[in-house]
Amino acid sequence: MIELITALERNWYLSPPWGQTILPVEVNLLERVYLRTTRTFGYCCGMQWKHECWLYSVDCDDEILHATQKQIIGTGQLETLNVQKPAFVLGERVMLCSHDKGTKQRLILGIGLVNNSWFYVVELVSPTLTQSRTISNRFSLLGEKSLVRVNV
Repeated sequence: MIELITALERNWYLSPPWGQTILPVEVNLLERVYLRTTRTFGYCCGMQWKHECWLYSVDCDDEILHATQKQIIGTGQLETLNVQKPAFVLGERVMLCSHDKGTKQRLILGIGLVNNSWFYVVELVSPTLTQSRTISNRFSLLGEKSLVRVNV
């Protein structure tokens, strides 16, 4: 029975929530965007698959706002920031460096720039049949050093 649960969790973590392919993103990381809701410009500093759509994080004068693809317009211009490219891409398979038992492979479900460092959204805990009061969010931001690329 434990092997079946482990196999189910492995399939869960490696099956993208968007189906078999990643839906295209509306804008690129660090792209200058116009927010329709606030009528301001900013740049895309992150994106995450949430609630069946891409949710974008936009840095507008040191305030991070969140928007869907219908709320932003890309300009095609990239912000010039002194940051390296992200080490991982959306949908990439990675291994957790933690020593927990169970499946360690995950998919990158989001990327965000925080204080000039890239962080990656991965699902740490699979959903349960009953709601848990101790775990409110199954997803977590992890730094590059917490993940290892899986060569498939």
